[in-house]
Amino acid sequence: MGRQYVTACVCTICAIAVSLVYFPSHGRADTRPLFCVLVPHFKDDYWLGVGFGLEQEAARQNVALLFYEAGGYRARATQIAQLDACLARGVDAILIGAVTSDHPDLTDAITRAAQRVPVFGLVNALHSDALSGRIGVDWRDMGSAAGRYLRQLHPAGSPPKTALFLTGPAEAGWTGPLEAGLRDGLAGGSVTILAVFQADTGLRAQLDLVETALMRHPDADYLIGDAPAIEAAFGLFATQTYPTRPILVSTYMSHAILRGLQNGQVLAASFDDPVQQGILAIRQAVLLKSRPNQQSVVGPKVALLTRDDQGFDHIHLSPAEYFPALQ
Repeated sequence: MGRQYVTACVCTICAIAVSLVYFPSHGRADTRPLFCVLVPHFKDDYWLGVGFGLEQEAARQNVALLFYEAGGYRARATQIAQLDACLARGVDAILIGAVTSDHPDLTDAITRAAQRVPVFGLVNALHSDALSGRIGVDWRDMGSAAGRYLRQLHPAGSPPKTALFLTGPAEAGWTGPLEAGLRDGLAGGSVTILAVFQADTGLRAQLDLVETALMRHPDADYLIGDAPAIEAAFGLFATQTYPTRPILVSTYMSHAILRGLQNGQVLAASFDDPVQQGILAIRQAVLLKSRPNQQSVVGPKVALLTRDDQGFDHIHLSPAEYFPALQ
């Protein structure tokens, strides 16, 4: 599937020539539209890619951005406070990568904010009827892409294989659909998930997760994990001796995962183009303005990249030195 990567979007918004629309400046000296961006964290390259896409398109659209980082998927109170801070700054729209998909404290805060400015769901699943739109992919597809690939490698009747699945915390909106999609993709093949391990997606927490998983299941054939987990495995394999090393499959992309695909350390990785999602988020917010329509979902198509692909020139990530200015 890697060579079938398609940049076309699931919504016709990608084909629309976007023109700048008017937003009130609320008395600010800078009369550009001001969008507030709330993300769970910038602990790995995924959200840096989203941020880079946001900034690139905001510059093209003459939109100013305010970035807020909650600090992790358990920072619900912090993200709620940041919503209030956005409103206090007189922003014209809020784009929120939610730390939880359905906790009433956060969804209630979003409903209140949406009564004053348009609110858009950014990447992460968010169950709220108050949204003016949503940018992202179905993370079930991310898991399914990896699962189907492994099922093709190990179809029914072939020798049984085992896998460990390392992912983010349960409260994150993407982890449940990701696991469900992975299991659906594996169904009917000979790969069995032995255990699921969950933690915050910071590198230190994921390193602990990898060590625990390999200690409990040293003979697993595959380690399927988020990008920080796979990156942690790189470090462990370079510094420690493991009698059998599991084959690595990543559920999303980062700079290190891309290098791992290129040098053969990673077998495959799901890719949903975080940079493009950031670009689409600005376009959607500019276009939809205050027209509430939670059914409007924009996102790239999910692709599966493998180490057998002939080139990765079509994969665009954030520059290595990029980091957004935070509030």
